[in-house]
Amino acid sequence: MMPRSALLRPALVLALVLLVTGCSGIKNMFKDEDKNEGVPVGELYDRAHDAMTKSHWQTANETFGRLIAQYPYGPYTEQALMEQAYAQYKAGKHEDAVASIDRFIRTYPTHRNIAYMYYLRGLSNQARNTVFLARAFNLDTSTRDLDAPLQAYADFNTVATRYPNSRYAGDARQHMVFLRNAFARFEFNIGVYYLRRGAWVSAVDRATYLLETYPQSEYQDDAVALLGAAYTKLGNQTLAADARRVLQLNDPQHPWLTDSDWPHPPSTFSRLNPFRADSR
Repeated sequence: MMPRSALLRPALVLALVLLVTGCSGIKNMFKDEDKNEGVPVGELYDRAHDAMTKSHWQTANETFGRLIAQYPYGPYTEQALMEQAYAQYKAGKHEDAVASIDRFIRTYPTHRNIAYMYYLRGLSNQARNTVFLARAFNLDTSTRDLDAPLQAYADFNTVATRYPNSRYAGDARQHMVFLRNAFARFEFNIGVYYLRRGAWVSAVDRATYLLETYPQSEYQDDAVALLGAAYTKLGNQTLAADARRVLQLNDPQHPWLTDSDWPHPPSTFSRLNPFRADSR
């Protein structure tokens, strides 16, 4: 007579097999299938374009991606690459948009819409790494890292100088002005940081750099005031008086002329905010 354990062993093995097979079947029942796989190229493009018109940016991005993967060479591919980059930009996937645009520029460097692609790359680079923080904390983006905005400035400059007659050149120049002022403010914020910490020579150097690198920016007068404040702290009354005289001519209402405590320290909340440049 066989032991009970020996009789149970085949039954346990059979139960395990059925369990695994059953789980696999259930999993397959709920497995999402790519509805775009194997769809003709024209129909794929229509689906993606329809999603674009409805502002379903992620759906459009995925559908254009499937089109490009399945049909890498063909009459729809160029347009799909351009529209996918725009869908990625609108979806907030700025890194992906830049990658798609770079691919397009490498593949079609003489395309009739190449100016638009440089312009879109400028928009994407300008928005990289800043959108979430700016929306969530209402932060001054001029205090953030400038690598992506500098690349955006270069992209807009390419549009304005290489394609001056394109429909995007004028708007590109406006973006360049905006970015230039942001760069100037970035330098000014660092100068203020040095001033508040008693690094007055460094504050002078930063203000001087701002004036030399970004002349006629929105922060030119603030840079002169920063020079005056730093020279006053250094005890150089001659240069401080020169800065005051220049400021009286160009911006007689500037607060530094009547307020020796300018620039005022940030509020307690601002000092506790780890994302501010002057909270360090």
